[in-house]
Amino acid sequence: MGKLDLVTIIIIAANVIISFKGFGDYGFFEKYKFNVGAIKSGEKIRMFSSGFLHVDTTHLFFNMFSLYIFAEVVIRHVDRFNFVLIYLGSLLLGNLLSLYFHKNEHHYSAVGASGAVSGVIYSAILLQPGMSLYMVFIPIPIPAYIFGIGYLLYSIYGMKNRIGNIGHDAHFGGAVGGYIITLILSPWLFNTNLLMVILLALPIILLYVLKRLGKI
Repeated sequence: MGKLDLVTIIIIAANVIISFKGFGDYGFFEKYKFNVGAIKSGEKIRMFSSGFLHVDTTHLFFNMFSLYIFAEVVIRHVDRFNFVLIYLGSLLLGNLLSLYFHKNEHHYSAVGASGAVSGVIYSAILLQPGMSLYMVFIPIPIPAYIFGIGYLLYSIYGMKNRIGNIGHDAHFGGAVGGYIITLILSPWLFNTNLLMVILLALPIILLYVLKRLGKI
């Protein structure tokens, strides 16, 4: 993990350049951020452009560092072109889910590559579930699939309780995008990792059920 492929460098560079433009240009930031009212008025470009803007350098760093860690796993399994499909598809699906949950909140705004990066992370876990992850606050390695399931369960909790100034719905939608697109691109996973495919789908099913029951 952590190898910098050319396509990863290009995506990181785009995020850095556009984010820093937004840091110094309030009008630019406002024009291209995710905003429900503006999107419903026809400014669909925000569904894409908002994924390359960030609130500050810390927000930018953590998203790009996470991308750096997991991108190589995905590229190695599905190639560069399909990696870009996963990244952009996850970005858009994350924003679509956010738009769905906040459709009546016309002033709701958000920025960040978190949805796209969540999709890459979930894709990497699906493609290589046996890998272990190390967390700063946990001294032992965590199986990747445990992390992935826990991440989405926490996202559901965050969505239900509106925890922090975080787009939990975009994170969740991005992960779902990574999951679905990866399975479309790599149907062999149903034969080699069927149990993992089912386990990683459980939080997605849970969110659907909770939404149907009006619990979220």
